[in-house]
Amino acid sequence: MSEKPSNNLFLSVVLTFFNEQDILPVLVDRLRKTMRGLIEKGKIGKYEMIFVNDDSSDDSEKKLISLAENNDDIRIINMSRNFGMAECLMAGMEYATGDAVVYMATDLQDPPEVIPEMIQAWQEGQDIDVVNTVRTSRSGEPAFKMFLTKIGYRILHTMTDIKHPIEVSEFKLLSRRATEYLLMMREKKPFIRGLVCWIGFKQVFVPYHREPRHSGESKFPIFGPRVFWDFLESALISFSSIPLKIMVAIGSVVSFFAFVMICYVFLQKLVIPDVTHGWTTIMSVMLLLGGLQILSLGIVGLYVNIIFIEAKGRPRHIVKETLGFPDT
Repeated sequence: MSEKPSNNLFLSVVLTFFNEQDILPVLVDRLRKTMRGLIEKGKIGKYEMIFVNDDSSDDSEKKLISLAENNDDIRIINMSRNFGMAECLMAGMEYATGDAVVYMATDLQDPPEVIPEMIQAWQEGQDIDVVNTVRTSRSGEPAFKMFLTKIGYRILHTMTDIKHPIEVSEFKLLSRRATEYLLMMREKKPFIRGLVCWIGFKQVFVPYHREPRHSGESKFPIFGPRVFWDFLESALISFSSIPLKIMVAIGSVVSFFAFVMICYVFLQKLVIPDVTHGWTTIMSVMLLLGGLQILSLGIVGLYVNIIFIEAKGRPRHIVKETLGFPDT
C-alpha cells in the first residue's frame, strides 16, 4: 500500500518550459500561494518546484534565478539541447525527491489552484497512486484543433490499451511508488500519458476547467511535424501493433482479389484468345499495389526505427547543469 503522509508531506512540482520568460513570474507567484496555503492547512509540510529548461533561447533562466533569490523552493535543470517536453518531464522526475510528484505545463492553462484538490483526492482515497485531471471545458482553444485532438485520442483509445477518458490531461499527481515505476520505463521517446496508464495502480480523476494560455504562443502547433511524428512514434506505434495487423489484413484482401483477377484473365484468354487487355487497367492495378507496398514498408519502417533508436543505447536526455538543489 502506498503511504500517504499528511502534514509532513514533501511535495515536488515538476514543470518544463521553453522560452516562457513572460509567464514564469506569474506562474511562480500562483504556485507559491497555492503551496503556502497547503502548508497553512497542514496538507503538506514542504515543497519544491523543479523547472526543467529545454534549452530556452530567451531570458527564462535569468527570470527563474531572480525569482529564486531569498527562497529555497526553486530548482532549475538546464538541458544540453532541446529534447522535448516528455524527455524533460522524465528528467525532472529523476531529480524529484518528494513523497508525491505533481507535473504540469508552464503555460498556466492548467491552473495551480487545482493542486489542493488533487492532493485531497490522493490522501482521502484508499491505496491511490495516481490522480489524473480531466478537462471538463476549455477556453481559448480553436475548435478545429480540439476536433483533431479528439480524433487522435479516440484512435489511441481504440487501437491501444490506453483507456483513459479522452480529456485526461498531462497534469497529474503520482505517488512516490508510481513515480519510481514510471522512471523504470526506459523508452527513448516516452509517451508519458500512455506509460502512466500502463503502470496500472489505482487511479482517480479530478475534473477542472482548462484556462486559456496566459501569454505567448503554444510550442505545440497542431499542424507541426513534431506533433504528428510524436503521435505516430511515441503514442500509436509504441503502444499498438494494430497498424501492422491492418496492413496484413489489407494485403490479404488485395492478394485475394489479385488471385481472382488472375483466374479471370486466364479463363478469358481461354474463351476469347484474341482479347486485348486495357493499358489503363494494368497501370491502375500496378499503382494500387505499389502504393500499398510503399505504405506497408513505411509502417514497418516506423517500428524498425523505434527498435534502432532503442538499440543504440543513447541516454534519453543530457542534463547540462542543475541550480538550486541542496547539493549544488
